[in-house]
Amino acid sequence: MSSTDTRPPAPGRPVHVVGIGADGWAGLPEASRDALRTAQVLIGGGRQLDLLPAECAGERIAWPSPLRPAVPRLLAAHAGRRIAVLASGDPMFHGIGRALAETAGADELRVLPHPSSVSHACARLGWPVEDTETVTLVGRPLDALSAALHHGRRVLVLSAGAATPGEVAALLRERGFGPSLLTVLEQLGSAREHTLTGIADDWPHPPGDPLNIVAVSCVRAPGALRLGAAPGLPDEAYEHDGQLTKRHVRAATLAALAPAPGELLWDVGGGSGSIGVEWMRVHRSCRAVAVERDAARADRIARNAAALGVPGLRVVHAAAPGGLAGLEQPDAVFVGGGLTAPGLLDTCWAALRPGGRLVANTVTLESEALLADAYRRHGGDLVRLAVAHAVPVGGFTGWRQAMPVTQWSATKPAHGSDAP
Repeated sequence: MSSTDTRPPAPGRPVHVVGIGADGWAGLPEASRDALRTAQVLIGGGRQLDLLPAECAGERIAWPSPLRPAVPRLLAAHAGRRIAVLASGDPMFHGIGRALAETAGADELRVLPHPSSVSHACARLGWPVEDTETVTLVGRPLDALSAALHHGRRVLVLSAGAATPGEVAALLRERGFGPSLLTVLEQLGSAREHTLTGIADDWPHPPGDPLNIVAVSCVRAPGALRLGAAPGLPDEAYEHDGQLTKRHVRAATLAALAPAPGELLWDVGGGSGSIGVEWMRVHRSCRAVAVERDAARADRIARNAAALGVPGLRVVHAAAPGGLAGLEQPDAVFVGGGLTAPGLLDTCWAALRPGGRLVANTVTLESEALLADAYRRHGGDLVRLAVAHAVPVGGFTGWRQAMPVTQWSATKPAHGSDAP
């Protein structure tokens, strides 16, 4: 049912999802007010429910914590009754609307949006919405902000509470963006709207109103390491013990893996986690699982993922191929180590989705023989990557050759395939 449908709803359906701003009842259009007045059950956060007048006489139920598991239970408990769910701003923008659509189905909802805090913030700041990055820290780790930090970019941070602005300032300092300007917009759209500004390096403000959004005008500090948006980050961006796919080979490897939004990568023999990290940095919906048998390296992968803005990278501390059992089917697999483990390449190939990509790198003759055999059976590309760096040779300059890397890459046929 569309949001403009004026037919009277059948009992218990649809579920009305009503966006509400900090201005409360006064800021709602008549269609949203009608949905709330006629609801027999009103579900929302305590702050949102408190914004409703007495004429909204339905039973009021505050979301429990954790919220997401409660969605199907509450909808089932009140099936057959007229339900209205309150959401902050636009319910379909980092809001409860997504969980409701996934639980009840989009056809069972009538969504009545309100301007989001992002729209309000961009209106106050004069920032075009389409050119502004948005990162939510509601229920997400602070490190998720790191991947959005680029010199000259504008970022809006959806706050988790009063402490978020100070935490954002601290993260900016740690990541080399201390000169960035922060603008905190509190109670947007209400009579109590208030703005605070300051530089991250010396953020002067104590925690304020918990209902806030943080605007960041990104400025990288002089001398801070520059991290681009494309794969092939500088090697010094990573903490490692030498087990690191080096920058130029890493860029070629990511090109062969060809990440696309929403896809899942297995990074087998994760080492320092660089392939999984840069896979996830391609798009916020990309996912990766790094499988690493060494405990110290597994911990290091998690630290690198957090520092480089993809704390959602999952680390499995286990040896492959046994550690691959039970993992979600991947769209791509990278094998960076352990190729000689019995059955590893077979397992990875068999696990791939049809049309999925497998890329394996090696520097040893023994593993190279395995890749040559896989190439013979399945085709694809077998290449040798050689990189040399200019270094001082006495008073002159010469080339120092890195160990050549043999890389096999192949795409699994869409219909049926034998293991290599």
